[in-house]
Amino acid sequence: MADAKELISRLALEKKIPVEEIPKIDLYIDQVIQLFDTGFSEMKRTPEDKILTKTMINNYAKGKLFYPVTNKKYSRNHVMLISLIYQMKSALSINDVKKVLAGINEKAAQKEIDLSEFYDSYLEIQRFNDEIFKRNVEQQVERAEAESADFGNDREEIDKVLLIASLVHMSNLYRRAAETLVDEMAEGKEA
Repeated sequence: MADAKELISRLALEKKIPVEEIPKIDLYIDQVIQLFDTGFSEMKRTPEDKILTKTMINNYAKGKLFYPVTNKKYSRNHVMLISLIYQMKSALSINDVKKVLAGINEKAAQKEIDLSEFYDSYLEIQRFNDEIFKRNVEQQVERAEAESADFGNDREEIDKVLLIASLVHMSNLYRRAAETLVDEMAEGKEA
């Protein structure tokens, strides 16, 4: 079975784009892509994977997932919103991401909210979640090993399959909880 600590270390949980690493000047799309490639390079599954592409960012813009850019340049707020989109799109549909970020987008566009403070809070919650995740993965590894104890020669494969199934199940539970909250947000805006 994979060692829990070794598995966790390969996930590069500490990789984030903190506010202080986002340039204070507006960026062109290629610079935004480079910032994300640098910030999240260790999170790629394979070296060929792309973190962000021009097409992705243009689709987010066309889908109004963030407020319009000025002169083809992306502000710090845009970079923070793109980071949120990047994180959310792996679990939620693009339409759900749009619903979640609609109010934040509007407030950021109108300068009613300091997006840096919001984004810092988001990153702090990520760090908190990382610690919970580490403990949970260790527990899941232990549980999979306990459940596979009677499988003899096939134990290593059974361990991994049980762990993968368990992690996917937890992922689905979290995704469903997030979708329930998205639906509540959408219902609240319609009322």
